[in-house]
Amino acid sequence: MFTPLLRRSSVLIATLLILTLVSETVEAEPPTQLKLITHNVWYGFTKRPDPRYEDWRAWMRSQAADVVCLQELNEYTPAKLASDGAAWSHPHSALLKQDGFPTGITSRFPIHNVKRIREGFHHGLLRCQIEGVWIFVIHFHPFNYARRIEEAALLADEIAALPASPHDAAARIVLAGDFNGFSPADKPTYDADPRLEAFFTRLDAKNPQARNLNNGHLDYGGITAILAQGFVDLIASERGEGQFVGTFPAPLVAEEDHGTDRRLDYIFVSPSLQNAVTEAAILRDTTTEMLSDHIPVTATIQLQAQP
Repeated sequence: MFTPLLRRSSVLIATLLILTLVSETVEAEPPTQLKLITHNVWYGFTKRPDPRYEDWRAWMRSQAADVVCLQELNEYTPAKLASDGAAWSHPHSALLKQDGFPTGITSRFPIHNVKRIREGFHHGLLRCQIEGVWIFVIHFHPFNYARRIEEAALLADEIAALPASPHDAAARIVLAGDFNGFSPADKPTYDADPRLEAFFTRLDAKNPQARNLNNGHLDYGGITAILAQGFVDLIASERGEGQFVGTFPAPLVAEEDHGTDRRLDYIFVSPSLQNAVTEAAILRDTTTEMLSDHIPVTATIQLQAQP
């Protein structure tokens, strides 16, 4: 026979158990969308770190992204990337490597199936899966168009090895990063700018290893190869005619000779995700123009129907 005290205690314990179960159920609900940002941060903030680094962390925190893909994390360690991620409430992160020009990713949600590929890629390739979406963090060769085409082919091999083909209706794949190449969608802009090919002519003359130009002209092969795999260039597909916005070089490095404005940073998605994209933009303004030599790019992808 229960005493009043035991009866009250039992009711209290049962209530706490119910509240705990409800709380865990709420926390376990899958997200309805993924907001992703990709950004090349210029030599891991080893150049002009103050106040750029803290300004960048504050800006990234203000964006409330779910996934952040990063390039040029020079001199980063896994602990440093984790610290950055924590600054914008991302408890999960993965770093490609700790030498050269690493890429990395931070996430609000758990990161699964991480693969770090070094062979064949100039800077390497980082692959992972977040909330069922395969994400590849890209940083292609900076001054050789032929190597970029080769890297696109190697990327195709990695994608083909995934459980689903990019042409499969069930495949959900994102390619994000600094592709260092030119899109055929931007060709009218580049054709109207004779300074760009002149700039690369000078670079190729200075560096015997450089192959920026193909027979004296810009080469679109790297990005064309990505498009041929069926991927959708979100910025080109979302913008209006004549609304070109470049991502490099930013005014932060205006005193250096980097040539004229061009789009090197992209987010591509598999066809199955195209209609799920609710936003895609180049985040260019007076703030981001002073955070790096590259401008960040964002996309928001709906993961499931809103209730």
